[in-house]
Amino acid sequence: MSFSLRKIVPAVTLAASLTLGLFTTAQATTILKFAHVYDESTPYHKVLLDAARAIKEQTDDRYEMQVFPSSSLGNEEAINEGLSLGTIDLIYTGPAFMAQSYPEIGILDYPFVFRDFDHWQAFWNSALRDEMAKGYQDATGNVLITHTYYGTRQVTANKPILKPSDMKGLKIRVPNAPAYTLFPTAVGANPTPMAFSEVYLGLQQGVVDAEENPLPTIKAAQFYEVQSDISLTSHTTATLTTIMSGVTNDSLSDQDRKIIFAILKDASAKATQDVRDQEASLVAWFKGKGVNVHDVDRQPFMDIVQPLLQKDNMPWSPETFKRLEAIGQ
Repeated sequence: MSFSLRKIVPAVTLAASLTLGLFTTAQATTILKFAHVYDESTPYHKVLLDAARAIKEQTDDRYEMQVFPSSSLGNEEAINEGLSLGTIDLIYTGPAFMAQSYPEIGILDYPFVFRDFDHWQAFWNSALRDEMAKGYQDATGNVLITHTYYGTRQVTANKPILKPSDMKGLKIRVPNAPAYTLFPTAVGANPTPMAFSEVYLGLQQGVVDAEENPLPTIKAAQFYEVQSDISLTSHTTATLTTIMSGVTNDSLSDQDRKIIFAILKDASAKATQDVRDQEASLVAWFKGKGVNVHDVDRQPFMDIVQPLLQKDNMPWSPETFKRLEAIGQ
């Protein structure tokens, strides 16, 4: 009997140790889910794959970031909701969707707010940016980590859009947020909200006549296959924000938070440069594909839209508008 016990007790101890070891190993790596709606071919997605590798390495496997592109965890509204619930850790989104919780930040996605890229970049290094990030965090608990230049939005259709009257009656797909409906409404078009993943088919089947996006997105989503014309209206200088759920942020140590935030900021800077490089070359690329690309005089569009941005019914204060306008001047 004593011989059996001597055999059994070490075996039980060993089994328990192995079980504990397996449990500890299983618990050692925390998965971070990063969700977005964009195609895997976009620079925004590609830099996240590099960031995921860096996060795993620099946190010594304490964290592993898994990236879910192409609306695989839901459309823009769904991933924003998941962020607030803590079921998604990180997302790309835009100020227009952040504005659903903190309206003032929505100004950043409205048309003809930024003069150009330099004005946009100056804002993201300003005190006003910091105030808006704090306002959003106070309202939601979620943390604005960094920003990526999404590109300057242009209109695609099966005809040229050279003046405001060319948009009259045009059924144009836009994201489902007020910032994106203002421009087409102001010039007499019919803004039609539609999930990004549905746009190609919607254009192909004639559910919508047109859409608007930056040139790299038009290429990545292959909208040029079902639209004959790109008109360079340059109506919105657009941003992708990288946001972390407040639930996730609160769970991080100071050390890991610093590592992860630094890696994601570096990724955003790389994607921004990639988008700028693409924008510089894509007009020629589209023309080589047989797409008609048109230069557009923006002023007639601006004359219609800009007065609307200063009306009392806008979700930001007149002071905010003036401060944003003055940045970089």
